[in-house]
Amino acid sequence: MCGINGILYFDNKQVNREELIIMRDILEHRGPDDSGVFVEENIGLGHRRLSILDTSSAGHQPFLSENKRYVIVLNGEIYNYKSFYNEIKSKGYQLKTGTDTDVLLILFELYGLEILPRLKGMFSFAIWDKSEKKLFLVRDRMGVKPLYYAFHKNGIYFTSETKALFKVGVEIELSENGLDEYFFNRFVSGENTLFRNVKKLLPGHYMVLDSKGSVQYRKWWDLKHEIQNQSKIINPKKWFEEVFFESVNLRMVSDVPVGVLLSGGLDSSSILSSLYHQNYKDINTFSVEFNETEHNEAFLAKKLSEDYNYNFHSINLNDELLLENLIQSTYYNDKPLMHFNEPHLLGVSKLAKDKVKVLLSGEGADELMGGYVRYKALKNPSLLKVVSVLSGIENLNKKPRLNKLFRYSKIETSDDLVIYNGSNIFPEDIEKFYGIKQHPFNSYRYSVMNDAKELYPNNPQRQALYFDQHTYLCSLLDRNDRCTMGTSIECREPFLDERLIAGLGTLDDKWFFTGKKGKFILKSAMENKLPSEILNFRKIGLSAPWKDYLLNYPSIKNELEDMINSPIFEIKYLDNVNPKKLIQELQNGNDKLVPFIMPIFMFHIWHKYYFQKLSKL
Repeated sequence: MCGINGILYFDNKQVNREELIIMRDILEHRGPDDSGVFVEENIGLGHRRLSILDTSSAGHQPFLSENKRYVIVLNGEIYNYKSFYNEIKSKGYQLKTGTDTDVLLILFELYGLEILPRLKGMFSFAIWDKSEKKLFLVRDRMGVKPLYYAFHKNGIYFTSETKALFKVGVEIELSENGLDEYFFNRFVSGENTLFRNVKKLLPGHYMVLDSKGSVQYRKWWDLKHEIQNQSKIINPKKWFEEVFFESVNLRMVSDVPVGVLLSGGLDSSSILSSLYHQNYKDINTFSVEFNETEHNEAFLAKKLSEDYNYNFHSINLNDELLLENLIQSTYYNDKPLMHFNEPHLLGVSKLAKDKVKVLLSGEGADELMGGYVRYKALKNPSLLKVVSVLSGIENLNKKPRLNKLFRYSKIETSDDLVIYNGSNIFPEDIEKFYGIKQHPFNSYRYSVMNDAKELYPNNPQRQALYFDQHTYLCSLLDRNDRCTMGTSIECREPFLDERLIAGLGTLDDKWFFTGKKGKFILKSAMENKLPSEILNFRKIGLSAPWKDYLLNYPSIKNELEDMINSPIFEIKYLDNVNPKKLIQELQNGNDKLVPFIMPIFMFHIWHKYYFQKLSKL
């Protein structure tokens, strides 16, 4: 729910109310139901509201404490807020509303930031303490809800989306390391972004700032520590089912309709099955259909919805509708698209908009339980040397999946096999294609890698899961937030309950990698609750057939042709690329170029349309 923004100056300069409102209202899609601002000397807070809990005007933000000392703006949900009611009343406090914001602010008054480990939810929030003249910025454990900031004009500007920063003068300057990561790794990890002047608050962290410019940066939740201190799980299957069902139930807390993003795969189907077995009625499900059989799971989603007597809805993006959603999702994401299914997620969110305000998603299951095929390559890394030798066999090399494996097998170190496991192109490819030899450096990635090795020594598969939970998953959650909030819908992820995340981190490998599809513990827990065709169907996920789009969809083909004259090829990183030759080779049947073309194509779309849209607002 919602979009937040704020400004704190370190030199007691008065906050410009109009500037604050400009930042706030560019986030209107995140909160069309209400808006508010708080300005007092050198501090200003803004809020756009998407009403989910207590939809009355009582939930207006910024929200002031009863004693007027604290002011809060909250983006997200505290799912267990009602569990604090008796405690709050026993301390002599009275709730003014039925919102979780009211509860959170009282808890902060009582306990300060020590309350954070007791909160179950997804959130980013800002609290201003008028007495101490301190600003508290906080982000949830896994980073489901975003929070970006920039030090600008001798102060800090923060917001839910970076476009709000750019709109008030923060310079859009690409970071060289950010570009490296985009092309090497598909996304920028840690606190860095694609932009030199913009940072993001890390998941499970908070910042405390005062009017003199003092900044404290702290981690309040550490997954490695949680895993190391987790009690032994005696019966993993029983434990998982109980906690998973509780997590789904907890995320149904809402005063507005809740639906399910249903692909037809194991993860989202398990969520729907949990709702059914907990006797939830009148659930709406939403799916994306593809004309291409190898990408389509919607028929499974439809059948399961009908079996449960739920309402099924689907959308198919063709040509101009695909381009429209591509351009819009580029705007909502603030950067070149990296997963390539953002237009589809935006499209299905539009479909859901008239019926629900909240959607449940299966995001996180693959990274927590080993669901990606790419993890299989790490089971015995020494075999990759043999695979590398086979890469010279031309007939094998023509198949896209085998070609990717052959290219991956040329990575030499175990650490790099983990770090680049989620990439589509690899260091040797980058050197050949772009002429770039030096790998991108991001200390955050190596810090996570060191933690992964400490937790799971000599186990690259488990290291990759832990690594993805801190990197790749964060990019997916950002995509989910931007595409759903772009249509004023809140997305919740039941697999990201903190009990599941920490507990799964302690289990034996067999609970993840047994069988062809991975996620053995989920499959075991749901084996008597889901039909066999879903349990045994090949993994697809929300993958999109971009080769077909680039070659056969007229609107997309036109954009590809237009890329030839794009100014992006003046950027140092791309000055060795010949776009005309690249496109001609693709059109002549060289399918192996698709993973190389896609990041450049998405960069072109972003560069062409993002600034144009931003300048009109």
